[in-house]
Amino acid sequence: MLALAAASAAQAAEPGPVAFNRDIRPILSDNCALCHGPDPGTRKAGLRLDTKEGLYSPTAKRGPAIVPGRLDESALWSRITTRDPDEVMPPPKSHKVLKPEEREIIRRWIQEGAPWQPHWSFIKPERPPTPDAGSLRSRVRNPIDAFVFSRLEGRGLAPAPEADRRVLARRLSLDLVGLPPRAEAVEAFVKDRSPDYYERYVDRLMDSAQWGEHRGRYWLDVARYADTHGLHFDNYREMWPYRDWVIGAFNRNLPFDRFTIEQLAGDLLPHPTTDQIIATGFERCNPTTNEGGTIEEENLANYARDRVETLSWAWLGLTANCAVCHDHKFDPITTRDFYSLSAFFRNTTQTGFDGNVKESSPVLVLVKTDAERARLEALPGEIDVARKAFDKAKKDADADFTRWAETAKADELFRVILTNGLAARLPMNEGRSNELSVVASRGTRWVRLNVPARVNPKGRNNEPSLHFDRGASAALPLLGDVERDEAFSLGGWVWVPGDFDGKAAIVSRMEDRPHGRGWDLEHEHGHYSVHLIHEWPDNAIRLRTKFRVARKGGWQHVMATHDGSGRPEGIHLFVDGKAVEIETDGVRVLRGSIRTRAPMTFAPERPGPHLDGLSIQDFRVYSRSLTPSEVRLLAEEGTVRDWLGKPVAERKPEPRAILLDHYLATQSKPASEALRRLRALERENDGFRFNYPATHVQKEKPNSIGMAHVLFRGQYDKPKDKVSPNVFAALNPFPAQAPTNRLGLAMWLTAPDNPLVARVIVNRFWQELFGVGLVKTAEDFGIMGEAPQNQELLDWLAVEFREGGWDVKKFFRLIATSSTYRQSAETTPEKLEKDPMNRWLSRGPRFRMDAEMVRDYALAASDLLDRKVGGPSVRPYQPDGVWEGVAMPESNTRYYHADTGEALYRRSLYTFWKRAAPPANMDLFNAPSRETSCLRRERTNTPLQALATLNDPQYVEAARRLALLAIREGRGRSKRSLDAMSGRLLSRELRPEERDLVMKAWGQFREHYKAHGDEAERLLRVGESPAGVGASKPELAAWTLVANQLMNLDEVLNK
Repeated sequence: MLALAAASAAQAAEPGPVAFNRDIRPILSDNCALCHGPDPGTRKAGLRLDTKEGLYSPTAKRGPAIVPGRLDESALWSRITTRDPDEVMPPPKSHKVLKPEEREIIRRWIQEGAPWQPHWSFIKPERPPTPDAGSLRSRVRNPIDAFVFSRLEGRGLAPAPEADRRVLARRLSLDLVGLPPRAEAVEAFVKDRSPDYYERYVDRLMDSAQWGEHRGRYWLDVARYADTHGLHFDNYREMWPYRDWVIGAFNRNLPFDRFTIEQLAGDLLPHPTTDQIIATGFERCNPTTNEGGTIEEENLANYARDRVETLSWAWLGLTANCAVCHDHKFDPITTRDFYSLSAFFRNTTQTGFDGNVKESSPVLVLVKTDAERARLEALPGEIDVARKAFDKAKKDADADFTRWAETAKADELFRVILTNGLAARLPMNEGRSNELSVVASRGTRWVRLNVPARVNPKGRNNEPSLHFDRGASAALPLLGDVERDEAFSLGGWVWVPGDFDGKAAIVSRMEDRPHGRGWDLEHEHGHYSVHLIHEWPDNAIRLRTKFRVARKGGWQHVMATHDGSGRPEGIHLFVDGKAVEIETDGVRVLRGSIRTRAPMTFAPERPGPHLDGLSIQDFRVYSRSLTPSEVRLLAEEGTVRDWLGKPVAERKPEPRAILLDHYLATQSKPASEALRRLRALERENDGFRFNYPATHVQKEKPNSIGMAHVLFRGQYDKPKDKVSPNVFAALNPFPAQAPTNRLGLAMWLTAPDNPLVARVIVNRFWQELFGVGLVKTAEDFGIMGEAPQNQELLDWLAVEFREGGWDVKKFFRLIATSSTYRQSAETTPEKLEKDPMNRWLSRGPRFRMDAEMVRDYALAASDLLDRKVGGPSVRPYQPDGVWEGVAMPESNTRYYHADTGEALYRRSLYTFWKRAAPPANMDLFNAPSRETSCLRRERTNTPLQALATLNDPQYVEAARRLALLAIREGRGRSKRSLDAMSGRLLSRELRPEERDLVMKAWGQFREHYKAHGDEAERLLRVGESPAGVGASKPELAAWTLVANQLMNLDEVLNK
């Protein structure tokens, strides 16, 4: 603000009248507002200097602070010019001192009549007349240029010449779609001689799917979009359909007023579509918690506070967060205003706890048809009826069960389980270190271990057990040969060492190759998981226990069953005989075979790490899907045998429930039929959950209006006045016909008389193209924010946007086709002196690309980029332990495992975003955590950024792929290879002196790698993509280093 005041002073020193908003208000805000502003709690002497009444009206104790035209009667002038330390303002203890030029501005203003102006941003914008650009009139293409060039001429500056076509082709591509242009597109643009070549190029870019991805990325910062809940556990949250909605909205060119309404109140529209409900995910992007010890009302108050703050930043450009505990000290926002606005968000069905689950209510399951939607909505009621029917049948069968249990024999009971569909049983209690027995219907055979195991003489039940140490494993080629459409069950007793906290297979039948097919049962950081794979990861089912149920350092019975459907809902995991909740992130329906010639292997070493110290006993493979009661009996066999072996009078009540479940499922016809009905409905419901994505949405409580309390100092447990929904009193009134809910709130924001929304949005759009907005403080249009650099232009743009139907593409086209935008970014000593930061737009925009663009640039230039639009978030290269330092032990995002295949090369927009640890290579380039709304990113330049782009596997692999492309396109000629590389990266050929420098370096690199072949090998192995053919390893390694260095040029990293 000191810099702002100084700038205003310098500006006001020029001829012309002093303007209150431009010249006086910044001085008063910086020096006086704390003690004489809106907050009554800190106001001194009852004096306000932020209102017209406060400035000009006398009180009972003093005369007016300002008497227009009369310095001698103006108390403010007297107090800022006195030398009496007890009277001077600002007082010495404030450590603020008015500069002489600031006092001079105030003197001139008073003598000129002290005209008052409300704060500029609270006045509804009106379309100003388009100014005359004078001698620069010939450069004007549209009104933007007239506003900019007239200001330049007034400051003795001239616009820069139009940029070279290659520069413009690259600039437009980066600004409109966030990716570098293809070399052939640049050449076509350069050679196109049609009069509308430029406009057609702009339109082609905006018509591409990448337009919505790039525009959407900026909005996701505002929306605080992430793939985790944040806070405490920071567990996975299924939210990506909202992200895809944002992309689609920009691609469909949804008018921005509708974009606003659907995100804030899509569910409240008449007959809302699925898309409109998904849009309300904006409100569910806030961090949530399930932390034990927190109070639900406290959490709900925090969620509402977040939504008011986010809305205020995103649409109003106001720091309403400063009014949580007290009236805003600078802007006319009272605490009552804040909590009245929060009441709009206090009438939803969302609870205060997220359950640490991926789909915390309310959620929308994204089924494909209306019939499926109707079925999904009917299922909960049918399940409730079926459960009551089963409970009744269970109660009715109790007497019959008691009689049955009196004579039941354990051997007969377990004989059915031991024989029906049992393909093999491996006791693994023989006490032999180098072999184990396989018991099947055809007899018993012995299988040798590839590496002898260690025998623990006191394993489970004091029987000998095998510990698969030091790489020991057992391969059984004839077992586990199952197909995706075949029912099977497999599992047994498992012991995992207490110090193991990794991810490794317990048993698998999996091909030892990338993306190979097969199946496995894994221990995964305290979870159990099952994979059925045709080709990883695009055609595979992956299920994992929702919670960390795996025991370490103790025996545990683990069983997986599959009903032959090839669907996630057909797979169940049981731990210690009980079905556990599972979650999936694989395909919905497995297609293709999972059969493989690989053997079923205990403690396999590949394709993953070896689970050293694993022990297994009584492992069974069935050719059918066991029922839950059968699995329970297997896990509790010892307990059940002991219970049945005792006289009825001595039997304890606990094991009775185990047998009762089995009896109801197999012996009681009414109960078994009711159970089958219940299980079928539950499976159908699970099918919707597993087969379709879900997304968090907002839902209003019916027949009620939100209410809130003013919270003393923002504390949830100290409620004061009860308030109903209302908007900030200092802004436009709430529309008379609008409903008193979130829909009405959205209508208020987009009303024609709202003074802020259109200004705030066009300012951010301008910021996206020019690096800084016409108001630099994009998040603060209030008293302490920066005044517009060109308010007439800002107001013209705001009115044009609003009256033009809130048309986003039309607006960007207007800017992109202006002469202002098309200027060269080259500067001059004069401009560096008069316009050092290019705030007056005396040259074209040039600044470092954002984090996502830097990574996407490398992928696109090397043809690695997978341009698929939408879908679940992906995990590209990052160190495996990158999340552990900030994760709770029970979090399901504690461990980072990079994806494989095409997922590694998706656009950065789709990278999995963990709030507590945003992607490291993007964090270095100032990407936000998205724990709160981000309206503008900072831009820093640090050595760590260069280290990342030089050494991160993503960039090294991209350099290798770019090198291979350049070699192929060069066809044996190094100059052509270099031109191909520079064309992809710079959209131009290198100049002779640049080419000589690069070729000299290339020759040195090649000679080095000829002499150090092992280093070339290591370099070319970085990344998962194939190394390719067409060049010797020393040559490819040398070109890889050249590409790596060119990718780090300032000209590449800046747009």
